[in-house]
Amino acid sequence: MTRRLVIFGTGDIAQLAHYYFGKDPRFEIVAFTVDAAYVREPSFCGLPVIPFEEVAGRYPPDEYEMFVALSYAKLNAVRKDKYLETKAKGYRIASYVSRQATVLNDDHIGENCFILEDNTIQPFARIGNNVTLWSGNHIGHHSIISDHCFLASHIVVSGGVVVGEQCFVGVNATLRDHITIGERCVIGAGALMLADAEARGVYIGAATERSRVPSNRLRSL
Repeated sequence: MTRRLVIFGTGDIAQLAHYYFGKDPRFEIVAFTVDAAYVREPSFCGLPVIPFEEVAGRYPPDEYEMFVALSYAKLNAVRKDKYLETKAKGYRIASYVSRQATVLNDDHIGENCFILEDNTIQPFARIGNNVTLWSGNHIGHHSIISDHCFLASHIVVSGGVVVGEQCFVGVNATLRDHITIGERCVIGAGALMLADAEARGVYIGAATERSRVPSNRLRSL
């Protein structure tokens, strides 16, 4: 049976959600919704945009599902709030898991997850609610990604890691085994985490500096 879906959002993430869910034969996307104050156009991706305040009257929650397609703005708080508001309206919340992802954790994946291609989720790992895993990540065995997190691309989460709620982890970060990342942490691009991270901490990887030697003086190029 085809699952009829309303997508919350009209930005880049919503457009990507439309693309990915649209390739999945289990779903039929019927509309988009945003708060009335943010309705700019009557349609998006060729489908109607309905004020969120009115969506339950047009697409009742006993007949339609919803997916909240928002980014990590305000450390995932905006997406968290809309996810909770959508649940309060009574909607079943869909998740997208790419068929090009390797998922070996017996589908211990929560609601409103957006798991893109080339992710590897090892056995006994758990993915909470409202989690985004962009493309190409490794989630190691017995690790936990808690609710409302956003992991960018090509991140290595080793075995037995706990990532607390509302964390953001940047591209190419590496988390060694059996550490805990406290809630609402920012782990910057390229960071190497070898010990626990305190809640609300910001951990920034070392930035590459420009060499004093110009490129036309490099002998090997």
